[in-house]
Amino acid sequence: MAPRDQTRKPEKAVSGDSSIAARLLAWYDAHHRDLPWRVTPGAFSRGARPDPYRVWLSEVMLQQTTVEAVKAYFRSFTEKWPTVEELAAAPAEDVMKAWAGLGYYSRARNLKACADLLARQGGRFPDTEAGLKELPGIGAYTAAAIAAIAFDRPAAVVDGNVERVISRLYSIETPLSEAKPEIRALVEKLVPQTRPGDFAQAMMDLGATICTPRRPRCMLCPVREDCSAILAGDPERFPVRLPKDDKPLRQGAAFVAERGDGAILLRKRPEKGLLGGMTEVPTTAWTARADGATTKDAAPFPAEWRRAGRIGHVFTHFALELEVFHAHIKGDVLSGGDAPDGHFWSLAHDISGEALPTVMKKVIEAAIPGRTKKQHPH
Repeated sequence: MAPRDQTRKPEKAVSGDSSIAARLLAWYDAHHRDLPWRVTPGAFSRGARPDPYRVWLSEVMLQQTTVEAVKAYFRSFTEKWPTVEELAAAPAEDVMKAWAGLGYYSRARNLKACADLLARQGGRFPDTEAGLKELPGIGAYTAAAIAAIAFDRPAAVVDGNVERVISRLYSIETPLSEAKPEIRALVEKLVPQTRPGDFAQAMMDLGATICTPRRPRCMLCPVREDCSAILAGDPERFPVRLPKDDKPLRQGAAFVAERGDGAILLRKRPEKGLLGGMTEVPTTAWTARADGATTKDAAPFPAEWRRAGRIGHVFTHFALELEVFHAHIKGDVLSGGDAPDGHFWSLAHDISGEALPTVMKKVIEAAIPGRTKKQHPH
């Protein structure tokens, strides 16, 4: 077996970089995915060109999120805000509400900050990786993707799909966490000077539809003859990964206060930190590093709190379990139903439009099934 920090030499040499790119582009022309933010090869040949705004928006949404989950959000955003100037003019709260459920909410805050900056600068995106990286929330990957796809710059675009394709093509034995510079260097050698944007999307599509994590469809792969992992007989072994550490489990409690008219008591989280700027029901002081209280004794105010179950949610670096308590607020509790400082009542038909992260939707559903679904005022 080759050393772990070495790229295995394939039994058959990988073909020239231009040959691999040419075959991949020919495959992409015939088998590309039809995505709402994409200009297909056929449309491009007829004169259509990618809109940098739509490319940027899709790439930000796709970070840590699946294509299928993003499609509906992308359509909703572009219907509400068809241009970067219109997104910049939107209230930040409306952007957070539209983002609710996509997760990784710092992306939404950076999205708004980036739109604001671009609008002040005339609404034009920089057309180079270096210029794009100067914008809020745009790192090396997103800058390369926008430069390649929107401006046809020969940039090395490396997402998880591309990492898997390259790891298998070259049988990279280095664990993925350490192999990223090596993978990027190999991609740079493959990027063609013509159609680099289509090449980037072809690599992504190949990883998403053919070179999948499990049961890759190797017989349909346009570069199978050059794939050293296929020649070695074990493509699923790549990319090599180190064992994952178990995520710590944090605990806390959440309190769903329901007014007689069905309104629910909510508050906004601080702008900085986990779920920054999003909306929540009152909870105990759990964090990524510490547990919060888990009993109804920690309720934010006296009421007839009843246990409504327990929900679980997994964040990037930790798992969370919340005990859920529910109370009907009546009489003169909370001064006749007025919200305490820093809180507000959201009417039943407004709940689905609040900027509720998924974990809070789970909490409310545990207490009042169906309440976070779209409702109509009576």
